[in-house]
Amino acid sequence: MNDSDLINFMYILLFLAGGCITVFIPFVISYFIRPKTIEYQKSFQPYECGVDPFKQMWDYRFGISYYLYALIFLAFDVDVLYLFPIGTIYNTDKIGAVRGISEIFIFIGILSLAIIYAWVKGVFKWERKTVK
Repeated sequence: MNDSDLINFMYILLFLAGGCITVFIPFVISYFIRPKTIEYQKSFQPYECGVDPFKQMWDYRFGISYYLYALIFLAFDVDVLYLFPIGTIYNTDKIGAVRGISEIFIFIGILSLAIIYAWVKGVFKWERKTVK
């Protein structure tokens, strides 16, 4: 083994140690800043956004609008990720750039039609419901 191999192994060990430290530092910090006493009443209850739970979870149902909105967001979020490779791969020449830009406009047009369809179907309307 020569000196460059040892230096490369030192880099690997340095990155491995940095990764381990990055993983374990939040556990150490949370150990020191956590509350030392445990309140029995709150320790075995579900915790959601700082609000004390009421009734049972199956007594309250979320509207389908929440799930549809989340699915639409997820679908468009993943679809937009396809724009980055198109933007980088067609940057080689003018013909490729024109083709890439036209494909991007077609893709965004199809996504826009999906948003318009969801809007017409009323997915983005948030009707306020009262809790009984």
